[in-house]
Amino acid sequence: MSTEPEPTETAEPGHPGDENAPESRPDAPEGGPDAPQGGAGAAEAETAASDRSEAEAELAAQQVERERIERRKAEKTAPIESGGRLTGAAADLLAAVRAVEGGQKPASPVFSGPEPTPRRPAAEPVRRPQPTAPAAPAGPAAPAHATVEAVHAVLTEGGAPSALAPQVAAVLGEGAAGELRADPWQLLRVGGVRPEQADGFARALLGAECGPDDERRARAVTVWLLEQAALAGHTALEIPALTAALSRRSVPDPDAAVQSTIAEGDALVFQDALDTAAPARENEGEETEERPVRVLLGLERYALAEESLADGLARVINSVPKEDGSAAGWEQAAASATRPAAELIGAVAGHGLVLHTGGEASRAEPAALVAAARALGLRAYAAAHSPDGRRRFAALLAGVTTAAVAGGDRQGQHGPGPAARQGEQQGERTGLDDALAAVVTVAGLLSGAEGPGRDVDGALDLDLLVVLDAPQLDVEAAAVLAESLPDGARLVLSGDPGVLWSAGPGRVFADLLAARVCPQVASRTPDPGPLGELVSGIGIGELNQVDAPGKEVVIVPVRDAGEAVHRTVQLVADSVPRAIGVPAEQTQVITPGHGGAAGTRALNAALKERLNPGPGRFGGFDPGDRVVHSPTPGRAVPGRVVTADAEGLHLECGGAPVVVPKERVEQSVRHGWALTAHQAVGQRWPAAVVVLPGDAAQALSRPWVYTAFGRAERHLSVVHGVDQALAQAVTEVLAKPRTTRLPALLKAQVPAAG
Repeated sequence: MSTEPEPTETAEPGHPGDENAPESRPDAPEGGPDAPQGGAGAAEAETAASDRSEAEAELAAQQVERERIERRKAEKTAPIESGGRLTGAAADLLAAVRAVEGGQKPASPVFSGPEPTPRRPAAEPVRRPQPTAPAAPAGPAAPAHATVEAVHAVLTEGGAPSALAPQVAAVLGEGAAGELRADPWQLLRVGGVRPEQADGFARALLGAECGPDDERRARAVTVWLLEQAALAGHTALEIPALTAALSRRSVPDPDAAVQSTIAEGDALVFQDALDTAAPARENEGEETEERPVRVLLGLERYALAEESLADGLARVINSVPKEDGSAAGWEQAAASATRPAAELIGAVAGHGLVLHTGGEASRAEPAALVAAARALGLRAYAAAHSPDGRRRFAALLAGVTTAAVAGGDRQGQHGPGPAARQGEQQGERTGLDDALAAVVTVAGLLSGAEGPGRDVDGALDLDLLVVLDAPQLDVEAAAVLAESLPDGARLVLSGDPGVLWSAGPGRVFADLLAARVCPQVASRTPDPGPLGELVSGIGIGELNQVDAPGKEVVIVPVRDAGEAVHRTVQLVADSVPRAIGVPAEQTQVITPGHGGAAGTRALNAALKERLNPGPGRFGGFDPGDRVVHSPTPGRAVPGRVVTADAEGLHLECGGAPVVVPKERVEQSVRHGWALTAHQAVGQRWPAAVVVLPGDAAQALSRPWVYTAFGRAERHLSVVHGVDQALAQAVTEVLAKPRTTRLPALLKAQVPAAG
């Protein structure tokens, strides 16, 4: 590592509190329950337009798939098997679940020290036809003016902000005012409202009738905790963890609260078998012990998605891959590829699902796979999570294809002549066009805006799909993807297991790696240069000093947050362009959070004042502003402001025009000179400036540092103000655990791959 390039003194940056970075915009998640994935407005319908936007199309596809999943789950009417000798709390739990299924209320508390019981066996997956082109959902109509006014009156009476009226009306529906008056804690269903705020609202409405032991409060707080857990990445919570959280929220009888929530159908209860290391009994006549299980509670939305994902993946794993491409063809493709790519090609030839792990340099291996599969006549596609990822992989795929063609044409030649060189240039142009057609974004693939479209049965019309940056798949997106694959198709999930997990609930890629239900191919291709050496060391828990003769890595020590902001602006606007040759528009600032004296809000305000000053006349934005657009919660697409008019804010995102309706701007667009690591994952820039102010020490972890440092291609500057906390985070602080059910669901349907 080297010291900072000599900066040219410049004027002080703008004040971090610039109003051009509105604080009301929703924050992207950073892995904790206090960092929500999006505001409540993220679920509101888009304004109707003649041309459907990418976000609407994606939501349409997911809505159609969820409806299909719910219909299929409703058909599973078989009773829960008791599993034999159940006693104590386990038998009480089973009786309570059956009582709920029969329309009765459970008679006894069931969660005081539960004994685990066997999990309900999953039914055989059933494929349902899907529409070939999902129509855009009509979405919930805007609440009637009278409904909003009635809610406004109730909110005012209870002392709640009247600005919540449209959101409450949209969430609770036509009878929102009456429902809110009968159960004031329904206010917790609105994003951003906390239990203490709902308690104050309830006291104002109910007076003496309001008490901490109110069943309505207990049930609402239970659901709210499950929703907060989903924001932190959990798809369900174990009962002891949930009851402990309820106690901290002043719920006097957590067991009764959980029981009431189940009885009312606000959440679902599950029993998942646990792995045990106990050896098998040598005496065959001796009775074997029952396998212990864990009891969990989860919201129906994520429960259905996780079960649907397990069903879809089990179908892919258990299906015989299509015979497209003979065995000899696959063998020849593997033989002609490099050794790392040959291993991947060989695994894909005989299996429906394959996991591929590796860093940035390992992307050449799935590129070789896609090129080989298309050469064999397969309809092979790759899906990235961002337009930037799509462009980078398309260029890589074009290079692999062109090299393969050129290599075949040169056999027997001493060297390429003028005609051969002209053919190579034409081939490069054609190869890039073909590659762009073969590489899509996940959102575009599911919406039908990109890729092969769907066949008559509603399945994706392809034979092989490679999903890049697979750790970014949450359970809902992954479920839609798995259920959309046709029978016999091959699926490859490729990604770097060291990066931050998905913004949405679940840890799909990590769960699949842990379950070991399919072949896993680990790339041995290291990322090159000092940056590759630094990031590789972080991945194994070592923060190494690396030689950076070309100033590839620069450490900039700072004393406080104010100095961190000042030096960051200097680096982006002056030092990096002058010393490294990377312009400001190709340098990305990354910081741990949105708030604080050196969070994204403060940094964006200072960078805007230096790089694109203006009054923010378009809702806080000016033409030329760098922004990040979040069309759906958890997605972040970098872009630039073009203009604004009556239709809304016009952006350019990934080379495509995007119009954000003016009522959606505040909720889905924010300045983008500075991002969080979660917003930046899946993308890379020629230069990155990672800002680590002193107040960010507690937010650091090995996955965060690995992700942030890995966003730089040529140059990394670290504005360092956390002393030893950086090294400690790399060596000691691992990813926060997430509670999920996918491994148990898969192991019940698929034998271990060994």
